[in-house]
Amino acid sequence: MHLLRHGETPLSGRLVGRTDCAVTAAGIAACVDQVAGLAFNAVVSSDLRRARACAEAIGPSVRIDPRWRELDFGAWDGFAASEIDPAALGAFWSDPDAAPPPGGERWSALVARVGAALGDLPAGDVLVVTHGGAIRAALAHLFGFDQRGLWGFDLPCASLLSLRLWPDGAQIVGLAP
Repeated sequence: MHLLRHGETPLSGRLVGRTDCAVTAAGIAACVDQVAGLAFNAVVSSDLRRARACAEAIGPSVRIDPRWRELDFGAWDGFAASEIDPAALGAFWSDPDAAPPPGGERWSALVARVGAALGDLPAGDVLVVTHGGAIRAALAHLFGFDQRGLWGFDLPCASLLSLRLWPDGAQIVGLAP
C-alpha cells in the first residue's frame, strides 16, 4: 500500500481540515512525479479537491472515499498556528482527544474513521491519495503509534509512504525517498 499526501495548496502552512481548497498545478505535478514507477492496481482518494485532483491526474479510475479526509479542525480550520490561542493549541498537540479544536474532531475519531477505510481497501497494491493527518491515523491504526510519536513524522505535501502489509499481520514500513 502506498499513502501519498496531496500536493501543495494555496493554504499551505495553515490548519486545513474540512476546507475544500484547490491544489496548485505544481502540487499536482509533484504528486504525479512522486508515484512515477510505482506499481498499483487501484487508486483511492479523499473526496476533498486537493487530494482528488492529484489522484485523478495519476489514474483515470479513482475510488473516492470521504473517510480519508483530514482531521476536522473545527473553528481553527484555515487558521495559521500563530493565529490560535497558544494554550489551546498546545493542549491540542499534547492530547488531541482531551482537547480537540472547538467544534472539531477528536484524534480517536480520525483513527477510527481511517481504520474503517483501511479495512475496505481493495486487494493488491493500492495508492491512497490523502492528507497528513489521515496518514498519521493510518500508522496509528496499523502499528499502534501514539499521536505524540506521530507528530514527529515530517509529511510535507506530495510525500509518499510505502507500506508492505502481509495477511498474517506482519508489517514492514518503508519510507520512499
